[in-house]
Amino acid sequence: MHLSSRKKIFLKGAFVLTLVGLISRVIGFFFRIFLSRSFGTEGIGIYHLIFPAYALCISLSAAGIETALSRLTARYASLGRPDLSRASFQTALFLSTVLSLLCMVCIQIFAQDIAVFLLNDSRCEPLLKVMSYALPFASVHSCICGYSLGLKQTKIPGISQLVEQCARVLGVYLLYTAAMKETGSAGIILAVCGLVLGEIAGAFYSIFAVRRILYTKSTLSRRTISLYLECLRDILKHAVPVTANRISLNLLQSVEVVSIPRSLMLYGFTRSSALSHYGILNGIAMPCILFPSAITNSISMMMLPTVAEIQAASQNRTLRQLIRKVSGSCLVLGFLCTLGFLVFADFLGAAVFHSPEAASYIRVLAFICPFLYTNSTYISILNGLGHTNMAFLINFTGLCIRIAGVFLLIPQTGMSGYLTGLLASQIFVFAAAVRVLVRTI
Repeated sequence: MHLSSRKKIFLKGAFVLTLVGLISRVIGFFFRIFLSRSFGTEGIGIYHLIFPAYALCISLSAAGIETALSRLTARYASLGRPDLSRASFQTALFLSTVLSLLCMVCIQIFAQDIAVFLLNDSRCEPLLKVMSYALPFASVHSCICGYSLGLKQTKIPGISQLVEQCARVLGVYLLYTAAMKETGSAGIILAVCGLVLGEIAGAFYSIFAVRRILYTKSTLSRRTISLYLECLRDILKHAVPVTANRISLNLLQSVEVVSIPRSLMLYGFTRSSALSHYGILNGIAMPCILFPSAITNSISMMMLPTVAEIQAASQNRTLRQLIRKVSGSCLVLGFLCTLGFLVFADFLGAAVFHSPEAASYIRVLAFICPFLYTNSTYISILNGLGHTNMAFLINFTGLCIRIAGVFLLIPQTGMSGYLTGLLASQIFVFAAAVRVLVRTI
């Protein structure tokens, strides 16, 4: 593909994903305000406790398969083999759906044990059971997005993300209104119901949209078993290392999430106060910091298939130019956002969310923006180059630094200890990724 054509496709795809991402983040921003005022910071803290289990199931059933499918689809497209692309998609969809159903059954059976012994809060049990119903739909949605991104068709992933967010927010609002009208009270489980409704809506839109791509006349031609076995072998070859890496990282993240409230209690907080502070951090402060990452996330999503395609064509000079431009753009955005959050931290925390603690967290977290926004792109580039083990090692070490902050610093200095560890981990990931890319490219 000609350089100007590739650049045009990349920019168009990134623009579509960025636009949709920003709209979704705006909706999510007001949704966070609604959640914090309707369910309280402790409720948000309980809600976020279940996400490590959710992320672990997604990693096992979908995330690695989506990454592998995106990379393989891009490679097959560059080689002029659309038949292999479609067969790979069908194989990945079947495999991911089966794995997600198994995860759903396991969550239903062991929800009580997970809530009591792992999350240390029995109130998470009904939330886990409801959450499990989202997994099969999330797998379908994930595979369709991976296939579409491999073809650099961003319309389906973009619109499906918007559909998912709108269905989620509208579902929670309607359920909350009905509950308040009937009983005068509403639990945080309604937010989990909204998560499930969002995944259902996103999956059904994706299925409806992708059938035009899949079920053309050529697609309906007979395929041999050997072709699907070949696709399965390629998918597993790429997906197993990524899945193993994601699971390992999610297990570490689970340790981190569960340990933060416990470490805060060692610092002197009660269980309720610890969950409230955790809810402020993950339910209010971090979403504010992550808001501009809609731009860099869109770039990183486009980078993986683009880098894989450029690498297949052995165009190293083009690859170096692309990485330099993307790195510069992410860093500039990060520094501008740091300044913005430092200036508006009090307004966002106190005026918007009615939480002075959120303002102080936002002010400290502002310093991670340049590294946080750039790191997602660098990890995507490493995966696109096939360096999945190196990407895992960098993320793994970064997480260990954060966990060290949880166990060593929080009991001594409170939440500021965790924020220090978080900043140190992001700086490490940035420096390590730069070193690997310089030596590789």
